[in-house]
Amino acid sequence: MVDGVGNTHTGRAIRALCRTLAVLTAAAALALTGPGLQRAEAAAPCAGRLAKSVSFTTGELRVYQSGQQVCAVTLARNPGARRPMSVSLQVRGRHAETDSGRFTRQAGPVTVQPRGRCVKATGSVSGTSRSTGWILC
Repeated sequence: MVDGVGNTHTGRAIRALCRTLAVLTAAAALALTGPGLQRAEAAAPCAGRLAKSVSFTTGELRVYQSGQQVCAVTLARNPGARRPMSVSLQVRGRHAETDSGRFTRQAGPVTVQPRGRCVKATGSVSGTSRSTGWILC
């Protein structure tokens, strides 16, 4: 096929170049951020500032604080297949609020209003769990 300028196959060459640039751009973004950071930034289910983050081999536990509310999520290090995950958030002296099940990406969010009391968050992915200990006292 000849385009309006007299060049053959220019449209196909431009489309191929655009596809190549898109793949290279995506690869560069992944290389710069890493898969864990890219996934974690994409999932921001809690409002407020990050108060505590605990990384472990299969995931990451994140605790956020916004005013009188505390929120927690557990994020899988490698999202994909469903696997057992949980997150719990407990105000000292009260029962824990928990979200557990088989998830592909995250457990939670769970929120509490501690009203001046300490909180403890625990997260688990595929049988590996970590806790914050008592924080935000």
